Amino acid sequence: MTDWSSESQMKRLIGFFSSVKLAIALIIIITLVSVLGTLVPQQRSLEEYAEHYGRLSQLLTKSGFTDVYHSWWFIALLVFFSLNIIVCTLKRLSPKLRRAFNPSMEFEPKSLLSMKNKDRFSRKAGLSATQDAVEKELSSRYYRVKTRQKNNRLFFLGRKRIMGLFGSDIVHLGLLVILLGGIISGLAGFRTNLNITEGEILTVPHAEFQLKLDKFNTEYYPDGRIKDWKSTLTVIENEAPIRTQVIEVNHPLSHKGYVFYQSSYGWDWDNPQLEVWAKKSSDPDFLERLDLQLGKPARMDENLTISVLHFIPDFIINENNEITTRSLEPNNPAAFIEGWEGEEKIFSGWIFARYPDFGRIHSEKETDLTFELKDFKALQYSGIQAAKDPGVNFIWAGCTVLMIGLILAFYWPPKEIKAILEESQGRTEVTAGGTSSKNRETFASEFKEFMTSLRRSP
Repeated sequence: MTDWSSESQMKRLIGFFSSVKLAIALIIIITLVSVLGTLVPQQRSLEEYAEHYGRLSQLLTKSGFTDVYHSWWFIALLVFFSLNIIVCTLKRLSPKLRRAFNPSMEFEPKSLLSMKNKDRFSRKAGLSATQDAVEKELSSRYYRVKTRQKNNRLFFLGRKRIMGLFGSDIVHLGLLVILLGGIISGLAGFRTNLNITEGEILTVPHAEFQLKLDKFNTEYYPDGRIKDWKSTLTVIENEAPIRTQVIEVNHPLSHKGYVFYQSSYGWDWDNPQLEVWAKKSSDPDFLERLDLQLGKPARMDENLTISVLHFIPDFIINENNEITTRSLEPNNPAAFIEGWEGEEKIFSGWIFARYPDFGRIHSEKETDLTFELKDFKALQYSGIQAAKDPGVNFIWAGCTVLMIGLILAFYWPPKEIKAILEESQGRTEVTAGGTSSKNRETFASEFKEFMTSLRRSP
């Protein structure tokens, strides 16, 4: 009873994993998840997700939708789909292998005459001559011929394009290789963003070499829109340059399984160089230029200490009445400054480069000083996306195998012609039938020509 129960459970399990409905359901789920993975930006910073998705960002991050293709549940879907393909293929492969390599050579005239393509006639020739004629006609049409004699009957089996039987199985094999590549990429692959300034050398994560940015250029259209970004990168191994290449969008650098894409650009707004002008309302000729850095006080001739506490490249006050930056472009640069005289704070407030008269300086003590943010500079960096995808070669190989399988399945259909020869009183009766999985009209014409030639043969 236990053995029967175990066998029954195994059959149900095999039936479940070989189900076409399961395959369709998994394909739909994987497709929908992949579409979602293209809609939600992948592998970005928590701040970016919080800015775009608000409270939903935490749910997206914890559930893995911000890194779909490396999430455990997506890899589990691929493994589950792989099991479905393996069981489905093995279940259907055994009969095909028997048909291809160990076909039955005994069949009855009734079975041949029940085929769509069939014929029967009697030749005024002996069995040996008719055998030669059948072999000649089949071979001339590139059929591989097998024969077997039993009693007074001679059985013929002519076949060609037999590999077309396995077209769907080769498609399944290609899918398995693609899925294997996806699983490998999910487990061992990674993507990361590197912000690198000119002359800087960065160690590539998980790699034994470094990357140096020699030069970064931003090209613009005449109307001011960005046309292209170009980074001149040098690969350094053991403190020696190995290769130098200019990369741009859609023209990455590849080295030892790593690919480096030009993805963005920006400025190091955390360390800007600011030029601030100090003026006096009571003295139009007074002007003092101050070169300031964030968090580094500078003294004025007026015995004042000036500090820049904050710099925002694109000043805006949001709906929550919070000061933030609308973008990383320097569209509305603003600096928050403070002035101290000894231990006493004299003033503080925002000054704007684009709107010098819009400064918001709050004085703690009466002063006729005014300030302008005259200039600002920051090192420009190149945004490089570094990626390692160890499964990509498997994916390309799987695509190749899959295409071969599709060609075999649709353009290389197997064809079979079976015949029985029976000799009686110096005549040989020929009964034949043929099948083709595709192009049946073409095969019907071929079968008819075969039988006509066989009738006419001496």
